[in-house]
Amino acid sequence: MKLNELQKSIQLKKTYLCLGLDTDIKKIPTHLSKHVDPVFIFNKSLIDRLHNKIVAIKINTAFYEANGTKGWSSLTKTIDYINQNYPDLFTIADAKRGDIGNTSNMYAKAFFEKLNFDSITISPYMGNDSVNQFLKYENKYTILLALTSNEGSNDFQIPNDLYLNIITKSQNWEESHKLMYVVGATKDEYFKKIRALIPNSFLLVPGVGSQGGNINKVVNKLTKTSNNILINISRAIIYASNSKDYLDKAEKSVDYFNSQIDL
Repeated sequence: MKLNELQKSIQLKKTYLCLGLDTDIKKIPTHLSKHVDPVFIFNKSLIDRLHNKIVAIKINTAFYEANGTKGWSSLTKTIDYINQNYPDLFTIADAKRGDIGNTSNMYAKAFFEKLNFDSITISPYMGNDSVNQFLKYENKYTILLALTSNEGSNDFQIPNDLYLNIITKSQNWEESHKLMYVVGATKDEYFKKIRALIPNSFLLVPGVGSQGGNINKVVNKLTKTSNNILINISRAIIYASNSKDYLDKAEKSVDYFNSQIDL
């Protein structure tokens, strides 16, 4: 997907919401366990119900890798289903990869060629040669971890403004127009500095909902220079209920968050 198509989708649907499919088989409604692949059925039903009210889907690969080959099969079926039925949804592999060039090349092939995700989250700690393999792909995007929403971000990212150094340095790399950045919703006091450096870059913003980030602060502070943001919400939507009414409750949660977005 091209970024101008994502921007059009944001304007058309009037939302920045990204649905996070952090699907834990132990937390999904028990009545789905009768299916051969309850994780895929759960994902599929949420996508079918919510696709008109979201612009992106982020699949956290850890929740699938933890179940071995069966989990990977669920992931593959989910991304294939999205690509075949809802190509207007921007897809994110939340895989947090990052390694030497030869290894990153294989990661890029796996997620961009084999699975056909639109984007992938990457840890930039090992520098440019661990990232540039992902930037070689046309209409594929690399989302660098800049300032994350967890408490541990205070250990390395904030001291000495490391998150700002990551953004500044990466903007000078070749194909930097294919870069997006993770900026946690719980770190709103740093939004102004970030937007001063990258006023128009797309930002993936996790941390709203269960982690306590404020969606109003995110929208008000990060869209002053552009509407290029994706607000990821996972648990507050997909686990709004663990009963047979889970789709109704998930949609109600999406409607609540969308009501706070003025586009």
